[in-house]
Amino acid sequence: ANVSSIRIARPTHQLKTIVEFYQDALGLPFLGSFENYAGYDGVMLGLPDSGVHLEFTQHSEGQACPAPSKDNLMVLYVSSQADLTSFQISLEAHGHLPVEPENPYWLGESLTFKDPDGWRVVIFDTSNS
Repeated sequence: ANVSSIRIARPTHQLKTIVEFYQDALGLPFLGSFENYAGYDGVMLGLPDSGVHLEFTQHSEGQACPAPSKDNLMVLYVSSQADLTSFQISLEAHGHLPVEPENPYWLGESLTFKDPDGWRVVIFDTSNS
């Protein structure tokens, strides 16, 4: 069977702040949203292919969603140092500074950032690999 698309969905208790991180600071495009569907609000953001996107949901009663570990990652691959620098400038302009990765593999050609819920996002420059 062929998979036509994939959605990675994650709950949060601070939807607006999470969307600001992923949409405004990281620049992921807005795909859609919903409000008060069985108590849930949600926002879908795109990744490089329209068949891959992130969904963040928030229940009206607000549930905490701690990150499971510092090594649970979403890795975004870029093809140049200039792209890596562009992401860094945007994230830092929105108040997000790089953090030390848990796994030393990510040192050197990448930068790791922590989203407002504590989940890690790695921007990895493939031009030197």
